[in-house]
Amino acid sequence: MTGTTPQNAGSEHVLDSSGSLEVRLATTPAEVEAAQRLRYDVFYREMSAKPSPEMAAAGRDFDAYDPICRHLLVVDRDDNRVVATYRLMREEAAARSPTGFYTAGEYDITAMLKSRSGQRLLELGRSCVEKEFRTGPTMQLLWRGLLVYLIRNDVALMFGCASLPGTDPNALALQLSYLHHFHGTKEAASVRALPSRYVSMDLIPKAEIDAAEALRSLPPLVKGYVRSGAQIGDGAVIDHQFGTTDVFIYLPLAQVDPRWIRHLKKKTASEAAG
Repeated sequence: MTGTTPQNAGSEHVLDSSGSLEVRLATTPAEVEAAQRLRYDVFYREMSAKPSPEMAAAGRDFDAYDPICRHLLVVDRDDNRVVATYRLMREEAAARSPTGFYTAGEYDITAMLKSRSGQRLLELGRSCVEKEFRTGPTMQLLWRGLLVYLIRNDVALMFGCASLPGTDPNALALQLSYLHHFHGTKEAASVRALPSRYVSMDLIPKAEIDAAEALRSLPPLVKGYVRSGAQIGDGAVIDHQFGTTDVFIYLPLAQVDPRWIRHLKKKTASEAAG
């Protein structure tokens, strides 16, 4: 069984629920470790990531960012285990890190941070879902929980690296070219892969791309981002440790479907009143 038994979190940490599933913020070290074990199962056992000897011995994926981040969990209440997770880093946490945001190791985000000075930002990372729970309802609940967190904390922009499986850009030419031509915009153009890691995404001319097929072939999380209005930065990055090709996701809350925002704001206000 993946993960450990999470402790019962206070209601203020619960963001949403659906059936037996509940999305909430981790509140104990045991819950963070459960998320790390899930990440290890997905990234290292199921996929092709390469663990350090310390990670392999512990059976957990961890790094120096984990202690300063919040961890979003989807918990299956039927057997009380973590089945999905997101790692969330706010700007005040990044300020405590010697290297700033995790994304800065792959992309130059200097101009973006300057243009968003004074606003509340959220970096997304280390997202994964247990295999049997990779369904529409679980993904929607994870997304709803994330949006509730954004609204409660008045976050203006979420960003981060999203991954496509594999490290051969040519094998991902359709997906990368589609993201480049259909979702890369001037607003996100100031975010560019670091020169030493830059991989061109312009591999197929726009006129030759079957947009519907490209969208269908994207991983569920990346598909969810672009459907929600995300913009894609300039250039991909090969992550050899995780066996993935990363793209930069830039998603201002103002670009998320306003109907979702209105609904969740009403729900959040109702919870606060109760």
